Amino acid sequence: QVHLVESGGGLVQAGDSLRLSCVASGRTFSRYAMGWFRQVAGKEREFVAGISMNGRSTYHADSVKSRFTISRDNAKNTVYLEMNNLKPEDTALYYCAARMDYYSQRPDVYNYWGQGTQVTVSS
Repeated sequence: QVHLVESGGGLVQAGDSLRLSCVASGRTFSRYAMGWFRQVAGKEREFVAGISMNGRSTYHADSVKSRFTISRDNAKNTVYLEMNNLKPEDTALYYCAARMDYYSQRPDVYNYWGQGTQVTVSS
């Protein structure tokens, strides 16, 4: 069992930066690939970025590539999403998710989810 808690969201202006954190409970964090997703009310959950268990492999959605960076610190049981040059279209509820095996862009294959942290970007 893995319990995930996100933090770091907030209200910012376009062009600003935020860093989201997701802390996992348990001693087996390094066995899980992690993903960040986002969702706007009424729309499907969208993949943002994924990272492998050891952090050596990452993948970012085209919509955030070059602006967002996913990373992890297994010693701290934490995965991060560094978000730069934020745009109004980045406004969403951001979730982290965990699954054993490799990261995926499909939200339905993740086993554990956090409660989400809201990011709102004003123009």
